[in-house]
Amino acid sequence: MKYIASALAFATAVAAHGYVNNATIGGKEYTFYQPYQDPYMSPKVDRISRPIQGNGPIQDVAISDVQCGGYAAGGINGSSPAALHADATAGSEVELFWTLWPDSHMGPTITYMAKCPDTGCNNWMPESSAVWFKVQEAGREGTSDVWGDTPLMKAGGSVKYTIPKCIASGYYLVRHEIIALHAAYEYPGAQFYPGCHQLKVSGGGSTTPSGLVGFPGAYKGSDAGITYDAYKATTYTIPGPKLFTC
Repeated sequence: MKYIASALAFATAVAAHGYVNNATIGGKEYTFYQPYQDPYMSPKVDRISRPIQGNGPIQDVAISDVQCGGYAAGGINGSSPAALHADATAGSEVELFWTLWPDSHMGPTITYMAKCPDTGCNNWMPESSAVWFKVQEAGREGTSDVWGDTPLMKAGGSVKYTIPKCIASGYYLVRHEIIALHAAYEYPGAQFYPGCHQLKVSGGGSTTPSGLVGFPGAYKGSDAGITYDAYKATTYTIPGPKLFTC
């Protein structure tokens, strides 16, 4: 009961943000990790997505939680491998459905992929190794109020990414995030909402992506795309490496 009370107290403290609730991958619907249900389920529910801390943010780009979420920094629970993989085809599109996103939390959506060992992602933690390549990004449209996360501010909104056709077949870990910039010009800066899910990709090619980055490591707190004041009408630079294309 003490653990449940602590978890509920943490959930209350970080309420009113969001996370990926479900996805369509390879024509199949998947429910992602449910942070306020799954920890208390018996028997345990197997997912394709890794545990996250809840609907609250990560606010330090230098800690392990910025990779896939979790709450290792708070001593409760860090992220860990999921039990399952979703079957997907190289070149196909994946659609991610978030919980309803608050309109005050404007910012970009960004998606990365990392090649897992040949045995799968379900026993693999990348740590801070440079293994990630960027496959999707959507920032600010000019100096307008339209952002990558704007479609998520209405019920049924989603973010889509395409699995590069040229990458090798095999197992991949996907890191998807929103960076909320409403507090980026104040201490402690931008808020990160990352999560990871696991794929088994078939029908791929032979290209090995270059320019790989690590998490933590890919971002610095001083990056222009992180210290950015979203309330000013200025152009925005999405942080991280260049978008990988075939």
